[in-house]
Amino acid sequence: MTQKIADETDRRILKELQADARITNNDLAERVGLSPSPCLRRLRRMEEAGIIRGYTALIDPVIEGWTMAAIATIRLSRQHEDEIVMFEEAIRGWDEVLECHLVTGSRDYVLKVMSAGLEQYERFIKEKIARLKCVASIETSFVMNTIKERRV
Repeated sequence: MTQKIADETDRRILKELQADARITNNDLAERVGLSPSPCLRRLRRMEEAGIIRGYTALIDPVIEGWTMAAIATIRLSRQHEDEIVMFEEAIRGWDEVLECHLVTGSRDYVLKVMSAGLEQYERFIKEKIARLKCVASIETSFVMNTIKERRV
């Protein structure tokens, strides 16, 4: 059962945390118009309910040597369970894949892939994606510029 957000104050708390997850409870309370104790109770309730699933640090991809982003669309040869499992298990183990989405339409999956450049991306495609027997086709678009990026 998914817990709902109680009210606009909960939404403001979430928005502030998305902007800065390291904010102190006192600063958070001040920004959302609460005293610290009720703010902390709301925060804990949302954590326990699974509304807040965790906290993370966003790392500059250049630190990993990743300077190029690509969007790859994948079509499987068949949509049989064994091929789906094979593909999804492989994807989970590859650091280059930041996101993988099962989608509707003419493609089965959309991937966000990071690499150090075109040669490394080509190697990733040849040595990993293309070696999966379940992959029928791969199409790639390279990200030229990120206009908006938001984490939910």
